[in-house]
Amino acid sequence: MAVRRAKDFLLGADRQRVGEDTLGLLDDEVQRLVTEYPRVPLSAIWPDLLETQDQVFRLLEGGRVRPSQLRDLNVKAALLSFLVAKGFNDMEVTHEAMTMTRVAAACARDAEHTGLIALTDGLKSLIAYWADRPADAYHYADKGATTAANLHGTVGLWLLGLKARAAAVLGDEETVRIANQQAADRREHVRHDDLDELGGLFIYASEKQLYYEVESRALLGHGDGQLATMAEIAVAGFSDPSAPNWAFGDLAGAQCDLALVRLFSGDLDGAADAIRPVLELPPSHRNNGIVVSTMRVKSALTSSPARSAVTARDLRAEIEAFPTSRPSVPRG
Repeated sequence: MAVRRAKDFLLGADRQRVGEDTLGLLDDEVQRLVTEYPRVPLSAIWPDLLETQDQVFRLLEGGRVRPSQLRDLNVKAALLSFLVAKGFNDMEVTHEAMTMTRVAAACARDAEHTGLIALTDGLKSLIAYWADRPADAYHYADKGATTAANLHGTVGLWLLGLKARAAAVLGDEETVRIANQQAADRREHVRHDDLDELGGLFIYASEKQLYYEVESRALLGHGDGQLATMAEIAVAGFSDPSAPNWAFGDLAGAQCDLALVRLFSGDLDGAADAIRPVLELPPSHRNNGIVVSTMRVKSALTSSPARSAVTARDLRAEIEAFPTSRPSVPRG
């Protein structure tokens, strides 16, 4: 309560202008929210995220911003709106997620920040991907990849990964191969930019790149030994919660992909072992992407030659019960 009151005082004290202390306070809060977003359940940060976004919007609307501060505040507004949009997507509120992404894109354009503009196309692709609209997901990823073609940070690689995943759902194996190879080639020349330095959802780390590549190939129905090894490495890449690029959603996604790959290779018990930690996640962590990933495993079980086995039937029943126990998150 005391800290919140002090923040309110500082934000209101600069009545004639926005002071450097106010911007510093917002810098700290944006960095905290960016860092925590992939690591904690959404309900733990949602109120603070909405409040901080509102504070930045009010400063932009209040007419007290110096020209030298305007770009910085627009960047903050874009970052926060990106996170809010991702939150709506995690809650499976697709329309609100897409609307907030457009707000983030507008702020990114006002800031003339090419990386953020490309990121918002990536988020549109992500939203469409989890909403089972792969053609839209491909369109937005391809558009963003074009925007990011001359950037040296990791945003361009993320867009190629998104493009590969969308192409996989569309059954376009050649595009999957090309996009993954382009991302691998560009990884060797990455120079981290301001977005990468933020971390969280704004860096496309090598661990996440491997997870995306495995997923794109698994969605094509592959289950060869090489892919199984890659899938195991992808899971191991997110095994340490103290690692800087750890994210519970990426870990769960990688575990579901490992289950898929093992199913496609005929290893039913191995698939059950892979998805077990996901099914044991507390309800607070069961976001939209994780639920969709488990449903893919259920679908693969239904069409598997082992579908009549006791293990397969039991696992399908567990997965069916998984999303029903997901709690609602305050939407704000």
